[in-house]
Formats: sequence, C-alpha cells, structure tokens
Amino acid sequence: MAPTLLELAHWSTWAVCAVIKLPQLAAVLAAGSALGVSTGSLLLELAGFLVFLRYQIYYGYPLQTYLEYPIIIAQDVILLLFILHFSGNKKRALFYAVIFWGGWYMITLRKWIIDLALNLCTFISAASKLAQLQCLWQTKDSGQVSALTWSMSAYTCATRIFTTIMTMNDLGVLIRFITMLILNIWVTATILHYRKTKKTD
Repeated sequence: MAPTLLELAHWSTWAVCAVIKLPQLAAVLAAGSALGVSTGSLLLELAGFLVFLRYQIYYGYPLQTYLEYPIIIAQDVILLLFILHFSGNKKRALFYAVIFWGGWYMITLRKWIIDLALNLCTFISAASKLAQLQCLWQTKDSGQVSALTWSMSAYTCATRIFTTIMTMNDLGVLIRFITMLILNIWVTATILHYRKTKKTD
C-alpha cells in the first residue's frame, strides 16, 4: 500500500508541476501586465528552487524526489522574462542569469556551503512567500496573481512532506516543505480574500 501511495504522490506532484505556473503565465499574458505579481518574490522563489535542486543532486537523492524542480524552474524563468518585459526591465535578465548561474556552482565548492545553503534556502523560500503577501497587502488587490498556481504549490508541498518521510527522512527538507505548505496556503487565502473584496465593491 505504501509503495503505491508513494508512486501516486510522485506522479501527481509531477503532473501538477508540469502546469503549475501556466495559470499565472496565462493571467499575465492575457492582461499584458504583471500587476500584483512581486518580482522580488519570484526571484527569491527561483533562488530557493535552484538551491534545493542543487542540494538534492549533491547528496544523490532519488530523482523522483526532485524531478519537478527543473520543470518549475523553467516555468519561473519564463514568467520572470514576461514580468521583466511588461515592467520595462528586460535588460536585467542577463544580470539575474549570471547571478543564478554563478550561485549554482559556488554553493557546491564545499560540503558546509551546500548544507548552509539548504538551511538558508528555507528562509529564502519563506521570504519569497512573505514578499508576495506584502505586495498583496500593500495593493489590497490580487491583480494578476493566480490563486490556482498558489493552491497547486500548497498541494505539491503536502505531497512532498509525505514523500520525504517515506524516502529520505531528511529533517531539513521536511521543515522546508512544512513551512512552504503553511505559507502557500496563506498566500492562496489572501488572494481569494482580495478577489472576493474586489467583487463586492
């Protein structure tokens, strides 16, 4: 029973992650605007995902426990390019690419660096969610922010809590997913709150 549930958790996570950013991308493209979407949040999220992916690869964890990260990273990069395009900051894309590429190699120079990076990764990823919350609170408008994308993120965190317990039992990874689950639910609830408030005005 447990192996079947584990496989189901892996496959459902991959399926959700294959389309996780598409609602957000569609909303931004349809509006021709990135109103409400925090660039800082997206950059922090991307940094967190890159560090987490590098950590998983470095320690040789099973591919099925992190296969969704390259997919999500690719979608985040595309979303970032659209946000930079609509905000008139396309020239920053090269700067961000160099920083992320350099960081990808720097964090594995020593074992203690990658271990520290994972611990910081939880804070960085949490900061990305808090940056999005701050943007929502300041504007009091969910704008083009997709509740579906954020709820799918909450789902994948829940499945990864299960798969982490079943396969790796890595406390740092488990703490990261629990923290992200709570924050993803909070962001989703905030988006829905402002969407409801806007409709009743």
